[in-house]
Amino acid sequence: MYKNIMVPMDGSELAECVLPHVETIVNGCGVEKVTFVRVVEPVVLPIGIGGEYFNAQVMTEMEEYETSSAQSYLDELAAKIDYKNVAVETKLLQGRASESLIDFALSNNVDLIIIATHGRSGISRWVRGSVANHILIAASVPILIIQASDKAQKR
Repeated sequence: MYKNIMVPMDGSELAECVLPHVETIVNGCGVEKVTFVRVVEPVVLPIGIGGEYFNAQVMTEMEEYETSSAQSYLDELAAKIDYKNVAVETKLLQGRASESLIDFALSNNVDLIIIATHGRSGISRWVRGSVANHILIAASVPILIIQASDKAQKR
């Protein structure tokens, strides 16, 4: 039923709580490909912080560091995964997280998205938003949202 699964990762241990669920679905659903995706968002400076501290070179260096760290994380994650006869790929995207993930899912014929939710509420959800919620609202493919346990959230 699910041949092509996308698993967004943000580099946190909490996001990795989806891995046992991914493995179960891979083992029971005839999956052909799992793609672990990470999005690097553009560096945005808060209002009032500017030129004397953050010139174009510093901004470029910050973005290069974020990109390099994100790719290293994906490479390490993929090296730990062995789903037997299932292709495991990684993809690093640039842009706003929810839009980039939705676009990737649509343009790559993803059958299922499996994503962890941080379970934020109140002001932290308002400030940081909810990528899982945006995907749930906008994506046109089935989505499995995994609520991390309290233990994983405290790490």
